[in-house]
Amino acid sequence: MSEQFFEVEGLNTWFFTRAGTFKSVRDVSFNLKRGEVLGIVGESGSGKSVTGMSIMGQVEKPGKIVSGSIRLDGEELTELSFDQMRKYRGRRIAMVFQNPLMTLNPLMRVRQQMFEAISEHEKVPAAQMRERSIAALKAVGIPSPEERLEAYPHELSGGMRQRVVIATALLMNPDLIIADEPTTALDVTIQAQIIHQMRSQITDRGLGMIWITHDLATLSELADRILVMYAGAMMETGATAEIIATPRHPYTSKLLESVPSNNEPGQRLKQIRGTMPSLLDLGEGCAFRSRCERASPACETSPPKRSFSSTHHAWCHHPIEG
Repeated sequence: MSEQFFEVEGLNTWFFTRAGTFKSVRDVSFNLKRGEVLGIVGESGSGKSVTGMSIMGQVEKPGKIVSGSIRLDGEELTELSFDQMRKYRGRRIAMVFQNPLMTLNPLMRVRQQMFEAISEHEKVPAAQMRERSIAALKAVGIPSPEERLEAYPHELSGGMRQRVVIATALLMNPDLIIADEPTTALDVTIQAQIIHQMRSQITDRGLGMIWITHDLATLSELADRILVMYAGAMMETGATAEIIATPRHPYTSKLLESVPSNNEPGQRLKQIRGTMPSLLDLGEGCAFRSRCERASPACETSPPKRSFSSTHHAWCHHPIEG
């Protein structure tokens, strides 16, 4: 499928506090096609989750989208009111969070929570809601879905709870799913199962998905394209094979080097020196310059966009040559 249905252009989301203005997302742009998975990767504080919350229209004060465009099938979402945007959440855009215990109500059965997700947007008989809920649970690999439907969240394992959250997100067959580190707290076997099931659902249903993570190894198995973020800005973007095989930005290269499986047994794990700068005072230059081995005085000015293919781009004064 090649239909481009979702676009983010020049997104800036800032938080206005007493300490100053935190520029959490700075001039971020990307698009998405149906049946495609875009992975957004970066360390904590890079602006990944704020980007997702901006798309959902759930940035609360003192945060604000100060400029930029978010379009779904050509409709501008940043111009919608809270009530108008509420009609989109769940039905056309759904979000899967990292911790299912923070998403699921511990006092309600799975059935009640899934029924509520449907009744928020449609008036259908209880029998039909039950049928759709069971089908969604089956789709994400939950055994005996009829029994799980009557369970409380604490009666399920961590992997099962996350599957319930994903099934709930799929109930309304949304156009876009935003998954914010949904497998981080799970063991690797369950991670692999959920990744496989999510990939199948995206392909079968023709949905688009944004997978937010700090784990490049996960994206290498799941994503079609990758966007690398640092300190709120785009560092590099490209097809997954391009990013993994020929990273052009020094930050992307360092992220790949820090993946444990890329290190030799018995040797010290590689890490990126230093820490991310404060979002209060980033200046005009490359935010990564204080940690970059290739930095020069030129890096104190805004980095240019370098193109290495029609899909592969990096914002860097000194990109890594292939």
